[in-house]
Amino acid sequence: MKSNDIYDGITDIRDDLIAGANAEPKKRKRQIKQLWFSAVAAVLVFAVVGGIMFRSGGRVELHTAAIAQAVYPEMVQYPSDPSDYAAIDAWYSSKAAQRRDLGDVSDLQSFFSRSSAAFLTDTEEKNKVYSPLNVYMALSMLAQVTDGQSREQILTLLGSDSMEDLRKRVNDVWNANYRDDGALTSILANSLWLNENLEFKQDAMDILAEDFYASSYRGKMGSGEFNQALQDWLNEQTGGLLQEQAGNVKMDRNTILALASTVYYTGKWNNDFWKEATASQTFHTPTGDREIDFMHQSEWDLYFWGDHFTSVRQRFETGGYMWFLLPEKGVTPEELLNDAEAQEFLFTNDKYKNDWPKMHSLTINKSIPKFDVSSQFDLISGLMSLGVTDVFDSTVSDFTPMLEDESIPVRVSEVSHAARVLIDEDGSTAAAFTVIMMTEGAPTAPPEEEVDFVLDRPFLFCITGDSGLPLFVGVVNYPVE
Repeated sequence: MKSNDIYDGITDIRDDLIAGANAEPKKRKRQIKQLWFSAVAAVLVFAVVGGIMFRSGGRVELHTAAIAQAVYPEMVQYPSDPSDYAAIDAWYSSKAAQRRDLGDVSDLQSFFSRSSAAFLTDTEEKNKVYSPLNVYMALSMLAQVTDGQSREQILTLLGSDSMEDLRKRVNDVWNANYRDDGALTSILANSLWLNENLEFKQDAMDILAEDFYASSYRGKMGSGEFNQALQDWLNEQTGGLLQEQAGNVKMDRNTILALASTVYYTGKWNNDFWKEATASQTFHTPTGDREIDFMHQSEWDLYFWGDHFTSVRQRFETGGYMWFLLPEKGVTPEELLNDAEAQEFLFTNDKYKNDWPKMHSLTINKSIPKFDVSSQFDLISGLMSLGVTDVFDSTVSDFTPMLEDESIPVRVSEVSHAARVLIDEDGSTAAAFTVIMMTEGAPTAPPEEEVDFVLDRPFLFCITGDSGLPLFVGVVNYPVE
């Protein structure tokens, strides 16, 4: 099926409609507000590149088409008047209706723990941040456009027996993490950016739209207009948190297809840190002591520990937590990521961890450094160590579900993941993106009743959404770089 047949009736898009490539479903356009409180965003971008030549002569006008626009669930907004009990009940009912029973999550837990260890342990005493849920969604989409052994290796890593099972799993995970009710924003958005001159398989595009909530657009690959439309879409979906990184995302004239996926999460601490209590304090970095602004708070809560760590949590106002894990002295955060007990604590889907055997209720005097950490690293070696190898070799890779011309040899040549997380007295802000380039051709002890929890040396953190699944995991060696 030719691309012109797929997009019957498409007209040229005017300059004032270039931003229309950012449009949300007609049924319900979702607006992401730049809020002063916590925001967590993650962007996953795949670019499929081949040696496909454009027709010569003349400028190919930028077109846009929706094979199927993603339609987001409607949710009752959190009432502004807390005494309006009818509105509160309606909000609770809407929130309950959006929940999904994920059942046995050992498949998710295995991927989250294995991939976090693979991608975060080689930090070279630097900061590193990773979004396991976002990469899970991205690899699921990659599985949809592959087949054969290429698909099987991804399915094995993700813990699914078949593509049908994975599609259902992805849909449930998407909905379990969806919240857009004015109190909490947690949304995964997806889109496809198609070469207007190439032939694509319509059924693959339809499945991505239905099961992955992916909207589709097409245009002239390598043009400034089409790149700007993609960058604008990324910025809108992530609340403008990744403008510098999005500006580096560009499709060239040989790009076949780009798959873009984002996660955006906003919330506010349930119990804010008192700004007046913030004060300078020493943080022991791997290369020497530094004076950092520490936030302080005392509250009665659960205190957790393991053989090689202690942990406290900071709750977001209407769902989700940020967890802080302090390794015992002499143990690095990287070593803790490979510790079986720490992995179980981090990646269990018990979002409250009420079943953890080593915990105690007491007054916790928290001293948490304000931090702003970021990193960018390549995922290829980590994915290969996890068993995904064929997609990197065009002699054995299988991308037949994607292209009508199944003879084109395609391989993944780059998998770049960048992320940033910061926290302050009001909440947390985080963002991440992954760029996957596909090119044609061959590759080359129980505490007392009160405890001081002071994060004054390298530590781990984890942000979990309302579903309890980890959105971000990171290693902090330097709170301020």
